[in-house]
Amino acid sequence: MIELLHPADDSGAGLTAHLPAESDTAALGAALGAVVEKGLVIWLQGDLGAGKTTLVRGLLRALGHTGSVKSPTYTLIEPYVVSRLDLYHFDFYRFTSAEEFLDAGLDEYFAGQGVCLVEWPDKAHPYLAPPDLEVALTVAGTGRQVELTARTEAGRTCLGKLTTVLGANPAPG
Repeated sequence: MIELLHPADDSGAGLTAHLPAESDTAALGAALGAVVEKGLVIWLQGDLGAGKTTLVRGLLRALGHTGSVKSPTYTLIEPYVVSRLDLYHFDFYRFTSAEEFLDAGLDEYFAGQGVCLVEWPDKAHPYLAPPDLEVALTVAGTGRQVELTARTEAGRTCLGKLTTVLGANPAPG
């Protein structure tokens, strides 16, 4: 069960929760899938094994995707057309320089109405579009701790809806 440690603050910009099991990380992804909107850029931060792909898997399952969901570590991008969205899952772990982002022509994905979920965004900085929502996962005992931070008005709206879905006090907005 997702344990809210610190519901969205008064500005609607942050939320912290403990995810005791892998299924809770997937459940958070599913809740995010219920509120994600076209055009959002979501950065997924965390070390290897922190649960970034598990969160994406939960999001995609909630949107109706039944196929496999793997980290695009070698392919850089996995596109999905699900529900009402074009969703792009990126993984820049293998980049040795940020210019590889431009060389691969990936910047055009961020100019449209697709939802962009980005693992290892720091590897493409400063060329990568800034996030609307940042999700930071860390290992905490046998579970995970997650901090969600809205960076734009669209991110605050998404986070407010997510907070409502999770049953906490809704963020103003």
